[in-house]
Amino acid sequence: MFYPLKILQSTYKQFADLPSKLFVLILVIFGLCIACKREHDEPPGNVLTISVEQHSSWIRNFNPFSPNARRFTRAGIYEPLMIYNSIRAELVPWLATKYQWNHDYTELTFTIRKGVLFSNGEQLTIEDVVFSFELLKSYPALDTGGLWSVIRQVESRQAQQVTLTLIEPFQPKLFDLAQHIVVPKSIWSQIKDPIAFTNPHPIGTGPFTEVSVFRAQVFELGKNPHYWRKGKPKIQALRFPAFPSNDQANLALVTGDVEWAGNFVPAIERTFVDPDRKHRQYWFPLVGSMVNLVPNTLKAPFNQTKVRQALSQAINRDKIVEIAMYGYTRPADSTGLSDGFSRFHDQQVSQDFTWTQYDVNRANALLKEAGLEKKQGQWFYQDEQGSILPLNLTIDVVSGWSDWVRAAQVIAHHLTDLGIPTKVRTSEFSSWFDRLQKGSFQLAIAWADDRSSPYEYYRWLLGSDTVKALGESTAGNFHRFGDSTADQILAKLKRGSRQQNEHDLVKQLQRRYAELTPAIPLFPNPQWGAVNTKNIVGFPSQKHPYAPLSPNREPECLLVFDQIRPRLSKPQQGAKP
Repeated sequence: MFYPLKILQSTYKQFADLPSKLFVLILVIFGLCIACKREHDEPPGNVLTISVEQHSSWIRNFNPFSPNARRFTRAGIYEPLMIYNSIRAELVPWLATKYQWNHDYTELTFTIRKGVLFSNGEQLTIEDVVFSFELLKSYPALDTGGLWSVIRQVESRQAQQVTLTLIEPFQPKLFDLAQHIVVPKSIWSQIKDPIAFTNPHPIGTGPFTEVSVFRAQVFELGKNPHYWRKGKPKIQALRFPAFPSNDQANLALVTGDVEWAGNFVPAIERTFVDPDRKHRQYWFPLVGSMVNLVPNTLKAPFNQTKVRQALSQAINRDKIVEIAMYGYTRPADSTGLSDGFSRFHDQQVSQDFTWTQYDVNRANALLKEAGLEKKQGQWFYQDEQGSILPLNLTIDVVSGWSDWVRAAQVIAHHLTDLGIPTKVRTSEFSSWFDRLQKGSFQLAIAWADDRSSPYEYYRWLLGSDTVKALGESTAGNFHRFGDSTADQILAKLKRGSRQQNEHDLVKQLQRRYAELTPAIPLFPNPQWGAVNTKNIVGFPSQKHPYAPLSPNREPECLLVFDQIRPRLSKPQQGAKP
């Protein structure tokens, strides 16, 4: 089905540099080829073709607790109690209709929606909700979010209500607890090894639960026959072709073979929008995670604050934004906050700490202050054993993530010019992530935590309780850094302190982060979202921002599935969840 893409793959970059009219003509020709091939496919508007996850082939894994589960397992097949909408900064009721804290934030009660069915026709019950939490207690390897580090007990005290009793007050954990997904107890209680279970035939409450097609190069999720949202979804299925890299995924997008994508698209106005401005649109709000240059702080010389700040000042972020990101984002400042936390941002901190500003002279001075020595244009450092060694660096990045690869190349150029020879190592996601989690790297391009709470964001950057030894797998503190002063501020924020305003505590964390530079922020990651509305409409946009446009945001994609419809159908004036 995608044979024209194979022809284009080797020449796409050359085409992208052609004059706009010629480039559009080439795309039209290939689009006609694809249209001829598609004439016997599903009727337009019945199936939505989506590009997410760059893989050369698919592995059938729909275990919602597995980090290797296929995308939309946690947003198409299974659903959470509530959904955090990052655009509107609010919790949206879903399988739960509301939540309530007790007076000291030690008990959190959810009221569970009535009338919800699993895709096999069974009723969702309170027992399913309790079981879905207790499953993580029985199998801690599934508890990647650390929910049972804060939960003491889960029980049902009243009809349609589930109460979580916490070990101690923990107000910021609301968002993680509320977004926990629910699985059917009748099925999962019979699974002998839920950790290894790939769940090839999933049963969930979501809008798309039926694995109607699964092949190495494409799979499809069909409509849930028992979906609880009356009249939803309006389309019949989701289709996921496999693409090994951004470039190939983008070719499918610009030729019309993909309708919704969460990829980085270079020169998107010219390559994607211009050929059909009536139907093609994009929206890249900066509410995603901060993209960092992550230093391994358990290895010399990255264990020194001045070294980390020196590396930061050697980087020209304006060039990264221009060359690697096509101007879709902005340079980071010393708070490390993306626009998703703009309501907490302390401008004074970014003015007081200037280590995100490009200044080669200051970078050299900081390295000298840290005890490094420059000989014949090369910087030398002292390792953990006391040996004096030349400082040669490697930046790890995912191969296929072309924007991040280019960013790493720009950084490597800057550091090499500084007198620190630096190379870029690209690898498949699984290999890259394994090194990141176990600390087997010097520097890496990676994300910071992007959950809704500034507590969680700074906890995974500064919290001592998140630090793992080298070789042990970490869920987020890849740089392996902890600070006792930050721990004290985090503790106050965790308790929902009424003595100190939440904003004041977050400002203190921003300042502590800026003082210590545990990671090196580069730019806020745009939430990539591009869509072709020729056949399906109702997607969010900058003019209609009801949710992020990005298909990469789970479980927020459920908000999109609830609204989209075939172009020929009329919008439904339905009730809110």
